[in-house]
Amino acid sequence: MRQSRLVLYALLLIGLLAGPGPLRAEAAAAQASPLGVSIDDFSYLDTSGEVVDQTAVHQKRLDAFMAALRADVAAEPRYRLVPPAASAGEAQIKVVGGVQKMSTLIQWAKVAVIDVGASRVLYEKLYTFRGDNDEAWDHARMFVSREVRAALAAALPPAQATAAAPIGLAVFEFELEDTSAATASGLAGSDAAYLADVTKGVRDRLAQSGRYRLVDTAGATAAPVKSRALRDCNGCEAAIAKELGADQSLIGVIRRVSRTEYTVGFQLRDARSGAVVSRGDSGLRMGADYSWTRGAVHLVGDRLLEGGAQR
Repeated sequence: MRQSRLVLYALLLIGLLAGPGPLRAEAAAAQASPLGVSIDDFSYLDTSGEVVDQTAVHQKRLDAFMAALRADVAAEPRYRLVPPAASAGEAQIKVVGGVQKMSTLIQWAKVAVIDVGASRVLYEKLYTFRGDNDEAWDHARMFVSREVRAALAAALPPAQATAAAPIGLAVFEFELEDTSAATASGLAGSDAAYLADVTKGVRDRLAQSGRYRLVDTAGATAAPVKSRALRDCNGCEAAIAKELGADQSLIGVIRRVSRTEYTVGFQLRDARSGAVVSRGDSGLRMGADYSWTRGAVHLVGDRLLEGGAQR
């Protein structure tokens, strides 16, 4: 039943699998060259029955979704983004899909990653996401992007998969947003010490993973860095990270609700495009300020490292 509701997606998938035969490139050349990846524009179908025509709004959100997804893939040097209209043989891998709005609050996204040469589906999944606003679409894109890039990584020749250079990451100092009743002006000395411990713990965890090469942020002189207000600068940390020579930026925030309750949040951006690659929020946690580090390290390990976020 679900397959029949994404007709355009199904027809596109069948056509691709009936397409060109296996590629005949030399194995050595395949290992040395970036993997050619083409991401076709996803189809969109609104069967929600809503009275208001939202075609223009949906097209704008779909265009932003596709642009961000392509930017995520293009940011990885192991892949070479090929235009969908390119001649046959230029793309070894095709990413196709479609989105369908089922009701006011529910949308489906069907995505497949296809090995064009072998006419084989490497990855296929039907996602369900709630909401029809910019935030819901962005959240869906981050989730889809993470899993598509994991499927692409699995398709790489072994030599390329293991030889990838670590991602240059600028981890900025964690910031404190204090909404507790005991809020005082300025940053207390104990708070500053605990925030420094949080930053060190997160940096150590990321460095130990082997996935990231930490870029020194000590040379960043921008006002939001000095005042620890990157969380309010509308993504300016990406450009700052780029100036430092990083591929990605990470900012983190401890939000103190009370002396024994807090939340942890982080946001990872591509330094070139500014696109959000990953984000995480711990939800409400119990514990005094000495537990901030444990909460932050756990969140980053669970959402970023175990979750598989890449370039």
